[in-house]
Amino acid sequence: MVTKTLKKKINRKEDILRALAEMLEGKPGQRITTAKLAKQVGVSEAALYRHFPSKARMFEGLIDFIESTIFTQINIIKEQQKQTFTRIEHILYFLLGFAEQNPGISRLLTGDALQGENERLQARIEHIFLKLESQIKQILREKPMLDGTKLQMDETVLANLLLAYVEGRMSQFVRSQFKQKPTQNFKVQWLFFYNQLKQS
Repeated sequence: MVTKTLKKKINRKEDILRALAEMLEGKPGQRITTAKLAKQVGVSEAALYRHFPSKARMFEGLIDFIESTIFTQINIIKEQQKQTFTRIEHILYFLLGFAEQNPGISRLLTGDALQGENERLQARIEHIFLKLESQIKQILREKPMLDGTKLQMDETVLANLLLAYVEGRMSQFVRSQFKQKPTQNFKVQWLFFYNQLKQS
């Protein structure tokens, strides 16, 4: 009986987070209220607050999912790919594809959905991007150990540039109301980056 109650509670929390993600796929810039979210889930606002003490906690639940998904996949890429630039290519493509497949989540990553929300949420997103930049920088720093050659360009500057490209594509996606796909032209753009990286 206790197990069934626990499963039901977990499922309801998942339902709320799924509904929130779906609502975020609406028109960029649109603010989500707990009343609208409760209606989407098919429960009362009071029921929402039984699972999450605040709307900020609901957003944090989605941000937890984002963070876990991103860094789990990056670890898989690092395990499977041993060449520096191949690792970077796969990570960039994954990040763009993740945003493309989850338009609502891309609104969180760009901060569009967090306008007027708790500042703590913006800080969480900033933390994710700082960790991402750190991961890319570390991969670039490991290049001499993997193939014996060192980049001429500072790894910190390069990691920042590559991540800025990803953030820019995500922002275009949101700004175009999800019409301009982040992965569009990636192969051509990556080839340009790759040729520059080989020379640096």
